[in-house]
Amino acid sequence: MGSIEHLYCSMVANASIALKTTIYKKRINEFHFRILIKGRRNEGAVLECVGLETKIRKRDVGLPKHRQELLEAIELDLINDENVLAVFYGGSIGNEETDLYSDIDLRIVVKEEVYEEYRLNKKQRASNWGNVLYFEDFHWANYSTAHYRSFIKVDSFYYKKVDMKPSIWTQKLKIVHDPTGLIHDVVTESADLTYRPSVQEIEHWRTKFFAYLHEAYRRVMRNEIYYALHNIDNLRLSMITGWYMEAGIQPNAFGDWAKLEGDRSKLNERQLSLLIQWQCNREQEEIFNVMKNIIPEFIQIHKKLCEQYGVDENIEWVKEIIDLVM
Repeated sequence: MGSIEHLYCSMVANASIALKTTIYKKRINEFHFRILIKGRRNEGAVLECVGLETKIRKRDVGLPKHRQELLEAIELDLINDENVLAVFYGGSIGNEETDLYSDIDLRIVVKEEVYEEYRLNKKQRASNWGNVLYFEDFHWANYSTAHYRSFIKVDSFYYKKVDMKPSIWTQKLKIVHDPTGLIHDVVTESADLTYRPSVQEIEHWRTKFFAYLHEAYRRVMRNEIYYALHNIDNLRLSMITGWYMEAGIQPNAFGDWAKLEGDRSKLNERQLSLLIQWQCNREQEEIFNVMKNIIPEFIQIHKKLCEQYGVDENIEWVKEIIDLVM
């Protein structure tokens, strides 16, 4: 490993250690690190710490203004469309938790007779609202994601009236167009809903945890380290899912890290600290150590969930499964 790689790894390691201290509780994105390679071959390299006042950071400060401009364009376009029954926002806008980097989770309810037409034209419609740089899109889906040149992202979902049903996810919405009260009624009916994991959900959760644990071991032994690290990441996500289930919080769709860390996280300080401790590099020993360190927390949360929801804990069976790789 060359000198620049050593220097970079050292900085990452030091940042990891510092995160565990009280002093370093400021967000890591207070600094941007840039490696400047001077010349090629043996001319060396320098690591430059770039403060907040960079070109990109200055762009970021203006993101709320660009987001507001997009919101105004969206609402002007859709509210005046007689085929649009309702327009509302979910996500951080709906929860009133926006920050610099919040995207726009747009929901559009249209008349059933024009639904297919509007769904097929979703990309063209998004182009009405601003200067699109690129799309993420499946032609068969009811949604499209537009990435604008302003660095704002809009996820637009199209629905029919029949699709609007009360759920945990519709408890907090920002409604901007709802002449018939359709969405208002959905929000009202959603207000008293609570999340309670089923026995099937808990069974799926624990068996997937076992599978990720075993697969991480196999991939390390095959020297497929990125695959192993992918499974370590899934072990972390599994633990967050367990914490959420125990707290009666609807977990994210598996693989979605949104709001699991940072200022908007619903995890407590201890849980966030454990996530930091469960970091690892590509070294075999470190990967195995993280696996070992996760297991006691799994055993504890597994026991609580089994007691709370009447699931057979079967601790000897759990121990047999874990002992195959640990």
